[in-house]
Amino acid sequence: MFYNQGYAGATAARRYAAVHSGSRTEGATPHALVRILFDELLLALDAAALAERQADRMQVSDKQARAMSILFALESSLDHDKGGDVALGLAQIYREARRLLLVGAKERVAEPVDKARAMIAEIATPGTRSAKASGIGLARLRGCTPSKPPV
Repeated sequence: MFYNQGYAGATAARRYAAVHSGSRTEGATPHALVRILFDELLLALDAAALAERQADRMQVSDKQARAMSILFALESSLDHDKGGDVALGLAQIYREARRLLLVGAKERVAEPVDKARAMIAEIATPGTRSAKASGIGLARLRGCTPSKPPV
């Protein structure tokens, strides 16, 4: 994940990441796109916490901005009419994660970012207690029910 960028390494790494992201999202189902957002969010949170521990302010700022953008995208994609209490619960989690990111940025410490990551990891990982408790997990947000699979 982190390596010596060396000569032209930063440019090559960005291009590779762009191609990789494009290939993952092209033709992906809505469910797969949400999965990709969660994966990218967890990576951004990990990178932000690591950069904070290394006092790399530029990297902290970049990764926190990425995490915030993804959190806003996830929250804005919620369907509160179809998702009901599940959508409300997820919105609250996303807001708390954003709050923790801001606390980490203000205090220049990694612990709040680690807490935000732990919260997101709990709902992002298939088969977690949160997904099971809802009975249907994130599928409900896409208009699915336990007896009606996503289309």
